[in-house]
Amino acid sequence: MADIAIDLGTTNTLIHVRGRGIVVHEPSVVAVERDTGRVLAVGLEAKRMLGRTPAGVIAVSPMRGGVIADVDRVDLMLRYFLQRVLPRRRLGMRPRVLITVPSGITEMERRAVRAGIVAAGAREVYMLPAPIAAAIGAGLPVTSPRGSMVVNIGGGTTEIGVIALSGIVADTSIRVAGQHLDDLIGSFIRRNHNLLVGESTAEAVKIQIGSAYPDGEEGEMTVRGRDLVSGIPSTVRVNSREIRECIREPIQAITAAVRRALEITPPELASDIVDEGIVMTGGGAQLGGLGQLLANETHLPIHFDTEPVTTVVRGAGTVLENWETYQDALVA
Repeated sequence: MADIAIDLGTTNTLIHVRGRGIVVHEPSVVAVERDTGRVLAVGLEAKRMLGRTPAGVIAVSPMRGGVIADVDRVDLMLRYFLQRVLPRRRLGMRPRVLITVPSGITEMERRAVRAGIVAAGAREVYMLPAPIAAAIGAGLPVTSPRGSMVVNIGGGTTEIGVIALSGIVADTSIRVAGQHLDDLIGSFIRRNHNLLVGESTAEAVKIQIGSAYPDGEEGEMTVRGRDLVSGIPSTVRVNSREIRECIREPIQAITAAVRRALEITPPELASDIVDEGIVMTGGGAQLGGLGQLLANETHLPIHFDTEPVTTVVRGAGTVLENWETYQDALVA
C-alpha cells in the first residue's frame, strides 16, 4: 500500500511517496472548459494558461489562503496527480494520505480538506500542522523538550510555530504570504504606471527585484503589459525601492506575527530560541532582505533551510518513513 504525503499549497502542490521521495512539484492550477467542466490541463501546463485562455476556458487556483476554496477542482487536480504517481496496477487501491494544513485552520476548512482528499481516493486521511512539518523537514528536534521556532512563508499563509515534544506550544498563523505580495505588486503597477499586468508578471517582479530590506544591491526591470489609457501593449521600468515600499505593509504584518509568537512563548522555551534562533522555510522566505529585517526586529539568529520550497513536504515525508516516532504530532 502506498503512503502519500501532500503539501497542498496555494501556489504549489508537492507530493511525496513513501520510498520514492518527492514525485510531484507543480503549480496548484487547474484549467477547465467553462460550460462542461472538462479538465484541459493541470499544474504547470495550466499555469501557463493563466491570463491567456479564450472565453470558454478558465484557469484558476482552487486553493486560497492555504486551504481548499473549491473542493471539486481540488478533487480533479489531486486525481490527476495521483494517477501520475501511483503505478497503474495500484490505481484501484486507496492510499493512506498525510496532508499538511495551516495551524490556524478552522473546523469547516478541516472538513473541506478531508472531503477533497477522500474524494480523490484516499483510504485514510491524517493532517499534520505545517509548522511541525516544516520543523521536521528542516531537521529540528521536534520530539525533544527543547524548543524550536520555525517561520514558514508559503503562497497563502505565513505559519509561525514554537515546537517542543511533538506539539505546537505557541503559534501564529496569518493569511498574508507570497500571493498577497504578488497582488499588491500588480495593483501598484496598475495604479502608478497605468499598466495592467498578469499574475505571472507580478510574481516575476517580486522574485527578481522584490526585497523586504535594502541590501545595497538595488535593481530595476522592464515590465510588459497593457496600457490602461491607450489600450495597447506597453512597457515600463520599475525598481527595487518602489516595490519594497508597495509590499511594506504585509512584510510588517509578518514581522508582527513573529513577535506575537515570541511574546506568548514560555520562558524556558524562549531561552532555547535565543540559543538556536529562528528557521525560515517556504518559498516566501526567499524574498531578499527578509532574514536581515527579522534579525533586526527580533535580535535573534535567523537561519534558512537549504531548500525552503520543499521543506514542508520533506518533513511530511519523514513522518511517513518514521510513523511511530511522529504519531503524536498527527491529527486523524
